[in-house]
Amino acid sequence: MTRRTVRIAMNGVTGRMGHHQHLVRSLLALREQGGLDLGDGSALWPEPVLVGRSAPRLEALAARYGLDAWSTDLDTVLADPAVDVYFDAQVTAAREDAVRKAVAAGKHVYCEKPTATTLDGALELARLARDAGVKTGVVQDKLFLPGLRKLKRLVDSGFFGRVLSVRGEFGYWVFEGDGQPAQRPSWNYRAEDGGGIAADMFPHWEYVLHGLFGPVRTVQAHVATHIPRRWDEHGEPYEASADDAAYGIFELAGGAVAQINSSWAVRVARDELVEFQVDGVEGSAVAGLRRCRFQHRAGTPRPVWNPDLPATEDFRAQWQEVPDNGEFGNGFKAQWELFLRHVVLDEPWHWDLLAGARGVQLAELGLRSSAEGRRLDVPELSL
Repeated sequence: MTRRTVRIAMNGVTGRMGHHQHLVRSLLALREQGGLDLGDGSALWPEPVLVGRSAPRLEALAARYGLDAWSTDLDTVLADPAVDVYFDAQVTAAREDAVRKAVAAGKHVYCEKPTATTLDGALELARLARDAGVKTGVVQDKLFLPGLRKLKRLVDSGFFGRVLSVRGEFGYWVFEGDGQPAQRPSWNYRAEDGGGIAADMFPHWEYVLHGLFGPVRTVQAHVATHIPRRWDEHGEPYEASADDAAYGIFELAGGAVAQINSSWAVRVARDELVEFQVDGVEGSAVAGLRRCRFQHRAGTPRPVWNPDLPATEDFRAQWQEVPDNGEFGNGFKAQWELFLRHVVLDEPWHWDLLAGARGVQLAELGLRSSAEGRRLDVPELSL
């Protein structure tokens, strides 16, 4: 099999997501399997160029994985005609400027979300990319989770009939950083650095709802900073200026209502860190990261409310499991494969910078809804 090399500038790979999910479990995993089989006797071979601010960390990362190319000079990397794709997993506040440079340099762009800190900025990036004729992609990893892929299987089969509601619960307790180290970086809790759970998670909920059930038409949200004081990576206290919990109600095209709670100040009492319950006229399902259980209308029990007697029914046992019926690989890797095939073979692709802008729009409207205390329409975006 002949090898077809694609050189990818990867900015932000010293961070947790960029390192583990995108570098190791996606591109290096593709190399370990001999490249991405293109089906024509050739294999696409990703060649990462590590980019960041810390030379020692980049050098150590490159040595650890046997990579030759790394740099702290983004402009020089983007000026290299051998670089085909720019990938960005930096902090949100730094992403817009870097993506703008990559588009100007004629590179295809694949990036984490949110794509910008404002809707205007996100739309401008999409327009620039369109005018430059470069291909773009935004990470929408939760659509590729085994649990949501099983849920999509139910949706596509018509299992639910008319969908009535979607209820989502996401989150876990992020330690304040004084007694135990925080599991998330401190910038997540500073609004001035692009932090906040609404800015982080509402873009996820936009593409999950849009991809499974239809576009979001209205939003009503309430955000809160439940833990106002935290400690940073150096053990220094700081005032949290960004929201750490967001409670949203979203009306979808077709009339279904979604309610999703997101919190970094909640202790987990569910099977997985994120769960969605979908109720339809013909059936219901509960999906998490990996599992998906369902209950059809014909098999729905008849619960009776009696507060004077203890419950005797095992409600969880009344649901059936959606079988795997196949192997589910890493969701980030699966989306990388699709994007690279889009770049090289021009295969269909749905998650471009305009799709990313929809996520920024929903986060922006959610924060505005909370500030104004009212429900807001979500206009359809176009360039």
